[in-house]
Amino acid sequence: MKKLINYLLLFCIVLFSACKNNHETAVETRITPKTPVTVVNIKTGNIADDLDLFGTTIYLKRNIVSASIPGFITAVYPKLGDKVNKGDVLYILQSKESRALGNGASEVDSSLVNFGVIKVKAPATGVISTLDKQQPGDYVLEGTQLCTIAESSDLVFQVNVPYEYTSYTQTGTTCTVILPNNKSFEATFTKALTMMNAMAQTQTILAKSKSAILLPENMIVKVVIQKKSASDKQILPVSCVLSDEMMQEFWVMKLINDSTAVKIPVEIGSKNTKSIEILSPQFNENEQIISTGNYGLPDTALISIQ
Repeated sequence: MKKLINYLLLFCIVLFSACKNNHETAVETRITPKTPVTVVNIKTGNIADDLDLFGTTIYLKRNIVSASIPGFITAVYPKLGDKVNKGDVLYILQSKESRALGNGASEVDSSLVNFGVIKVKAPATGVISTLDKQQPGDYVLEGTQLCTIAESSDLVFQVNVPYEYTSYTQTGTTCTVILPNNKSFEATFTKALTMMNAMAQTQTILAKSKSAILLPENMIVKVVIQKKSASDKQILPVSCVLSDEMMQEFWVMKLINDSTAVKIPVEIGSKNTKSIEILSPQFNENEQIISTGNYGLPDTALISIQ
């Protein structure tokens, strides 16, 4: 009987120990979870560090076409907005004397066929920006303004540049102009105007297209300036880099094995909406960096790669 009691006590002790060990294992499993993450390898490349500004199309030079003699307008060829070339006939004027003589003068003297008839030609290539006289039959005095030609060769972009960025818009600097229809072309900054916008604190700088183009005046365009030359850098997705609330310290979570990641402080360079440059430290191309699931991780964390 005594032996039976001893066996029962021993069995209870063993059973209690087993339950206790199982409980401790379960507790340990609960307090050391692994965070599911995805990882990427560092790449080498460059990020275009662009400065985006806005500009307006203007024509610096306009040619006023005026009547060379007093007379009647007998023909008007251009329309508002038409493109004309230098030498194109815009108007035909007839003097009072020519109209008074009519066709009879040429019958008497063949040399008087075009007497008093004047062709007014375009002095330059451009666009008809104003059409002051467009009705045949009107009588005009000498010097009367007939129309205005905006010279296409003097089309420029008036770019408003914050003063702190004027070092990137020096004369001769190249920029890219993007139109509202997403067409783009190269332009060069030519000169800076002396006046500044008092409210916005921007300086007006003129840029001119490298190729001949024809655009409406007062069109708003996007002007893109590359702030610095591109070079090979370490590149990571922006989701890999974490920072403090003041955006003064930056770090990434690097894997040291298949289940552990550690915090590595980094110095960042240029960035855009997708990628960011890592200036230091220098990572090995085979090292893995957490790209998702890294937010809120401690300095050393257990992870599970998805």
